[in-house]
Amino acid sequence: MGSAMSFIWPWMLWSLALLPLLVAFYIYQQQRRQRLIASRNVSGLFSGMVKRATDAQRHLPAVLFLAGLSVLLVALARPQTVVNLPRVEGTVILTFDVSGSMAADDLKPNRMEAAKAAARSFVQQQPATVQIGVVAFSDSGLIVQPPTNDQQAVLATIDRLRPERGTSLAHGIFASLDAIAGTPNSLPIAPDAPTPTPAPTPTPLPRGSYTSAVIVLLTDGENTAPPDPLVAAQAAMDRGVRIYTIGVGSPTGTTLEVEGFLVHTRLDENTLRQISQLTQGAYFYAESEQDLNAIYENITPELVIRPEKTEVTPIFAGVSILIFLIGGAFSLLWFNRLP
Repeated sequence: MGSAMSFIWPWMLWSLALLPLLVAFYIYQQQRRQRLIASRNVSGLFSGMVKRATDAQRHLPAVLFLAGLSVLLVALARPQTVVNLPRVEGTVILTFDVSGSMAADDLKPNRMEAAKAAARSFVQQQPATVQIGVVAFSDSGLIVQPPTNDQQAVLATIDRLRPERGTSLAHGIFASLDAIAGTPNSLPIAPDAPTPTPAPTPTPLPRGSYTSAVIVLLTDGENTAPPDPLVAAQAAMDRGVRIYTIGVGSPTGTTLEVEGFLVHTRLDENTLRQISQLTQGAYFYAESEQDLNAIYENITPELVIRPEKTEVTPIFAGVSILIFLIGGAFSLLWFNRLP
């Protein structure tokens, strides 16, 4: 627990001004009691023995009552302090290949729908502290959902994804890095545009040190458009962003009909492995929707310890109740009454 204490309702601390009044009232009552005892016909020796035997016992329950009341009045001000709390947090960018080959039906009902179903399951399992963004890429890259804690918005974005054209892994990675950095990228990148430059950072981070952000890159085909995906992976490595690559489809290749043309596509596992190894991520090969679900279960954000301002009112209230109970127990034990 941190040393700095603040209060949500600091004006409630004015209630502590009641304590001196209660102390004064208690002293007045004790003095009145002493006068009553002195007015009685009791020998001095006997009254002295009674005083020495009962003073500590008589005052202790009242002192505990005032202490418990003090703590309770502080609790009314709703104290808060900085506490180091463990929490699962991070940023996950789901980067979807939306090339035309994702319409292939070797995964049922097709590759795209199987990938979307697994992604939905992954999103719904994440805690609210994890921000999720969605990037779509074919021969260009586009941030279709900036990182957010709104799971419904992420799910709606995933539902809108549709197969389009070619495959540029680099554009998908660059767009994902822009999403992590909060750089707007509302327009697709033209296929013949110059290689995009990632948003600069003050100092490149050591490999794998940015543990709160990962890219999950899902693709079914080989890279067919510039720039070199390993250049983009190097940019991710410089920022410490890990990339988990997921391969969907056949490494031996398959022929698909896309917009009236027969297109041969194959999964380039070697490139995907290089991307993941360079960034200290991992490569997964998915043969079915069940495999995709299992892969997403193995990609989890980090558990971190982070200082966080937390209300500690229940602790103060609990301590005050404990003090009241102790004082009441002493009073019942010694005098058969509550203070």
